[in-house]
Amino acid sequence: MDLEQRVAELERRLTALEGRDSASASPPLGDGDFWALEGLRQQLTDIGEAGADGGVLYTGSVRLPTGEQYGWQYGALTEALLDGDWADAADSFAALGHPVRLRLLREILGGLRTAAELAALDGAGTTGQIYHHLRQLTGAGWLQAAGRGRYEVPPARVVPLLVVLTAARP
Repeated sequence: MDLEQRVAELERRLTALEGRDSASASPPLGDGDFWALEGLRQQLTDIGEAGADGGVLYTGSVRLPTGEQYGWQYGALTEALLDGDWADAADSFAALGHPVRLRLLREILGGLRTAAELAALDGAGTTGQIYHHLRQLTGAGWLQAAGRGRYEVPPARVVPLLVVLTAARP
């Protein structure tokens, strides 16, 4: 695509954005049609007795500021969730329980990937503190080392991380 086409496309998109108003905007995600819920209910019906107590489904389609794209879907039966050992999730939740760790995850998803880039953030702490937080997040599976001091959120954890963040908001 040449420069002229790119500028024309940007102008078209800007005009479309400027033309939106609150009355014509799409409803927020999750309002209105419950297509995902209906699909889950149908699957529970299809599996019969095993799905009698219901289940939980989370799914997402994400494009990060870095251009990376992730799609993810996971479901679990209610009985398995209620009967499981919830203590197994404590380390994972604990790793997310610090504001600096959450910020590091956000920055990593946004494109800052090296320990040096993360240590340069205002208010993130000393290099030693940054490495401590990175170890906590890596140990809990929220991060993985990508070589040469680089970190990334594992692809299978991007959508779950955003789901946890969504669930934690009031």
